[in-house]
Amino acid sequence: MIKRITVEGMSCGGCEENVENALCDLPGVEDAEADNETDSVTVEGETSDEDIVTAVEDAGYTAKV
Repeated sequence: MIKRITVEGMSCGGCEENVENALCDLPGVEDAEADNETDSVTVEGETSDEDIVTAVEDAGYTAKV
């Protein structure tokens, strides 16, 4: 399953990497690709929206499903 999540607070490639790493550490996530220009991240895999939001927020950003 592929989900697209809105992520606010990313401003550079380092921010994208932080979000991607936080999400890829979640069980069930196969891939994550963040884009600070569109304020979004695409998550591939089987994990809950709540876990995705929590991981992004724990990394220091705001997420909305």
